[in-house]
Amino acid sequence: MYKIPYFRSFRSIPMGFKEHKQLNLATVAQDILSFWEEESIFEKSVSTREGQPPYVFYEGPPSANGMPGIHHVMARAIKDIFCRYKTQKGFQVKRKAGWDTHGLPVELGVEKELGITKDAIGKSISVEDYNEACKNAVMRYTDVWNKLTQEMGYWVDMEDPYITYKSKYIESVWWLLKQIYDKDLLYKGYTIQPYSPKAGTGLSSHELNQPGTYQDVTDTTVTAMFKTIANSLPSVLKGEEELYILAWTTTPWTLPSNTALTVGKKIDYVVVHTYNQYTFLPIKVLLAKALVGKQFSGKYTVVENQTLLADYSADAKKIPFYISTEIKGEALIGIRYEQLWHEAPLPLEQPENAFRVIAGDFVTTEDGTGIVHTAPTFGADDAQVAKEATPPIPPLLVKDANDNKVPLVDLQGKFYAGLPNIGGKYVKNEYYPEGEAPEKSVDVEIAIRLKEENRAFKVEKYVHSYPNCWRTDKPILYYPLDSWFVKVTDVRDKMVEHNNKINWKPKSTGEGRFGNWLANANDWNLSRSRFWGIPLPIWRTEDGKETRIFGSVEELMIAIEEAVSAGFMQENPFKEFEVGNMSEENYASIDLHKNSVDPIVLCSPSGQPMKRESDLIDVWFDSGAMPYAQWHYPFENKAKIDQNEAFPADYIAEGVDQTRGWFYTLHAIGTLVFDSIAYKNVVSNGLVLDKNGQKMSKRLGNAADPFETLQKYGADATRWYMISNANPWDNLKFDLDGIAEVSRKFFGTLHNTYSFFTLYANIDGFSYKEATIPVNERAELDQWIISELNRLILEVDEAYNDYEPTKASRAISEFVQEILSNWYVRLSRRRFWKGEYALDKIAAYQTLFDCLLTISKLMAPIAPFYADRLYRDLCDATEVELFASVHLANFPSAKEQSRNPGLEDRMGKARTISSLALSLRKKEQIKVRQPLQKIMIPVRNANEKEAIERVANLIQSEINVKSIELLDDASDILVKEIKPNFKVLGPRFGKNMKAVVSIINGLNEEQLKSLEANQTIAVNIGGETVYLEPNDVVIQSKDIEGWLVANGNGMTVALDIQLDKALIEEGIAREMVNRIQNLRKDAGFEVTDKIVLYLREDKQLEKVFENHLAYIQQETLTEKVVIEKELSTGESIIFDEINTIVNIEKV
Repeated sequence: MYKIPYFRSFRSIPMGFKEHKQLNLATVAQDILSFWEEESIFEKSVSTREGQPPYVFYEGPPSANGMPGIHHVMARAIKDIFCRYKTQKGFQVKRKAGWDTHGLPVELGVEKELGITKDAIGKSISVEDYNEACKNAVMRYTDVWNKLTQEMGYWVDMEDPYITYKSKYIESVWWLLKQIYDKDLLYKGYTIQPYSPKAGTGLSSHELNQPGTYQDVTDTTVTAMFKTIANSLPSVLKGEEELYILAWTTTPWTLPSNTALTVGKKIDYVVVHTYNQYTFLPIKVLLAKALVGKQFSGKYTVVENQTLLADYSADAKKIPFYISTEIKGEALIGIRYEQLWHEAPLPLEQPENAFRVIAGDFVTTEDGTGIVHTAPTFGADDAQVAKEATPPIPPLLVKDANDNKVPLVDLQGKFYAGLPNIGGKYVKNEYYPEGEAPEKSVDVEIAIRLKEENRAFKVEKYVHSYPNCWRTDKPILYYPLDSWFVKVTDVRDKMVEHNNKINWKPKSTGEGRFGNWLANANDWNLSRSRFWGIPLPIWRTEDGKETRIFGSVEELMIAIEEAVSAGFMQENPFKEFEVGNMSEENYASIDLHKNSVDPIVLCSPSGQPMKRESDLIDVWFDSGAMPYAQWHYPFENKAKIDQNEAFPADYIAEGVDQTRGWFYTLHAIGTLVFDSIAYKNVVSNGLVLDKNGQKMSKRLGNAADPFETLQKYGADATRWYMISNANPWDNLKFDLDGIAEVSRKFFGTLHNTYSFFTLYANIDGFSYKEATIPVNERAELDQWIISELNRLILEVDEAYNDYEPTKASRAISEFVQEILSNWYVRLSRRRFWKGEYALDKIAAYQTLFDCLLTISKLMAPIAPFYADRLYRDLCDATEVELFASVHLANFPSAKEQSRNPGLEDRMGKARTISSLALSLRKKEQIKVRQPLQKIMIPVRNANEKEAIERVANLIQSEINVKSIELLDDASDILVKEIKPNFKVLGPRFGKNMKAVVSIINGLNEEQLKSLEANQTIAVNIGGETVYLEPNDVVIQSKDIEGWLVANGNGMTVALDIQLDKALIEEGIAREMVNRIQNLRKDAGFEVTDKIVLYLREDKQLEKVFENHLAYIQQETLTEKVVIEKELSTGESIIFDEINTIVNIEKV
């Protein structure tokens, strides 16, 4: 394919295979990591592929101001796997690390450390000093992150990372934003936006929809009574004096800001006469007819005659109510009412237009009263419907200390100080410093006040979903903000179209969660009222009529020089910067953060001063810009984007929460600026939970320390466990016991297989110096395992290529543990330690060597450390391949000519039959060493019969039976019963399941045979033809006297479990062989050592030795057997009816 210049050094004489007594995966990782560093293996994995097709990977940048967790091991393993795999497949895979350095996580952490709030910035601490503190904090844990990256075997270029606070990165972000502006896709708007008082900034819709932001909360709700002004009532209501309009709210703190009530034009409303449950005063209330039953439930009772209301007294158990006048919503428009909160000021503008009923299309009768309390300052729908009313409804604004018009609640979430009783109080108790929240929230205070004033119809607790800030975990408010928006709605269809070109894993995330989000995407609020981030490169005049946006430092420099000439600035603060000089030193001479660019005053085309828009850019724009900004595009490396050398990405992977984060912003910017996808393949990872399915946290004490885990179990076992246990996109229930099990079962089995190989290969001096024996000239067992190996290569290659690492890992585990170790090695064991070093033994060595070498390459993407040691141990001793590392080698290619599907099928049947028979032995507690007389196996056709006959000897040996009987027609011997598989039938047939069950219970023998043969059968249900499949039923055979029966994988076996004297004796002989072999092992004898065997006399045992002496001597390398009346030393052996003492001596 291509020339690899990095080979291992030649040795004239191989030194034999390195043997390892113990398996310690953590030590393996340390040793291999040292080797990688000394030999620059990662760097060579890139340089050796120079000139080959690139495979583009984007690293989603973490923030280094926090410590990594065990979930980062999972996330980074998923990233690493496919980069290693594609390298093995011949691609050049460059992967640049990155650091996300801006945004709320950093700022909030620094504020906590400094003991300040946002309000102190620019006062008690300068913006420059604050930003410097952020800059220092953000890279605090880079060493820890680098350590985790190394120890877990994640290959990414940490020496030259992109860093989002650097001037080159910021300049590229500015360029992208200017492209969006030039396409008329950027605008400024004053709208109601999600706002986080604790973070002090507005939020975008995708931030508001991060996982976990919406939480169920219990709030105080109020159904408030708004007193109508009699002369504004329509004629149909003229007789209803003292009429109150009911409106329900889950945010009582917004009631003082109410300026309208919104009804539905087509909704039917009624007047209800009743009593207030708190003041016991008679009242008349207006609400939707459809909601009377809901509002007047519980303690209320309806009366048919209005005169019956007079019988009510305050101590009555039930409150009567009478429904009188009915009216359409359209007739209510224009009704005026008294301001609910008397202490609130009137609106600053057109107060005469406030406090009236208006119409809105969003009003429903699903809950509440069918009348919506409307506060234009705190709701997007409220603001819109108020604006559309004729005349418009004014918002309730007041003037602050600087004479600015502001809502009744400030940006900290506090009521305007001039508001009696509630002024200066937070509208949510969560906003108070810890331990300072009052017992009664403002919502409760407002509810109590309204009760006392006969203005509360109902006050109750209500559980509903409410959004929290994704970083502070505190409730958000909807607040009027001046913000810059990206017109995502203008390119929404394009974004949906491009998304259809992306391969999502899982597909459901791309089509569902992400696809639905795109289809309903709102314009992107880009503004952030913070300090540490990329400033908006936008300058405007005070009247907002002139705007300039800059897409480069050069453009800004020219504008600054113009401002200096116009007298707006004394000098150019970037005078040391040299335009066109792309050196790091030149760009380090300028700082493009808020503290540096805010003092810059520019000159407008008309000669007016221009100041920068004070907000920063949403930090998610930073990370979404990384495909371009990491290369300082378009100022450098233009070919990487324009010639598609590094764009779009072939592959990205992050947590599923990034569907509303990084995945979204990458896709949005790619569409907005380049009309292109930004990535071709994406894996969205699930969560890493504790073993009980709970979210991990230090507070709960269930968080696993990644460094302790890697140190104890090793990176390979940790990675293999995480990948094989669950698909990357499914949530993983992380259990340390699971890692231990993977270490023992998979790596332990592989280690033992290698150790078995090296033990005998070193004894015989095997080093693969002989010519490779053609596969078709090897034993059938070799041909089978080679065929299975090539099938495995195809399966694993396909899984990796389809971004299915769990399938790959499970296929490799199954092959190593079951096919290779449990079958091939066990069945071939005698070939390795018996006989001369001739063709058959050499073929066995070559076959097992090829399997191990191939496995090292297949497992390398997931378990990079152990795979490399295994590869190097095999190649150091043989020089079969000369690559210095498995990660420089090529991925195996399947050889179709080495496949033998017929042999695979035969061996598959042998394994199934053996497994069924062994399960029956286990069920009856009959040892495998105890021979049985016979097994019967029904066959469905001549081909199946022939296949089983060809592996009959193997089956007999495996399950230790004397004979196999294949039955063409077992109907007279084996009685089968068929049962419906309800778990499958329910989802498939739903309401027709009963009819299907009835049909299944009546199936005949021929139909049953069809299902057993994996065929479908047509049945009629209600005149419609449906097809029953094998999975729809469970077919079992009943036990017959003296036999045990089992079914599985379409096969049935019946095992004869009756024992005669000869079988029992043979079983004892086999058990004795096992006991003697264990004694040899415990004594430390070599496998070639011959022994003398001493036995204490036992009549039954002597008879066994008399009949089976040759077998026992051959299996245990016993030259002489000595039976003595008493033995003073030796091992006591007791089983069944045998009670003896055994001793062995080396000859």
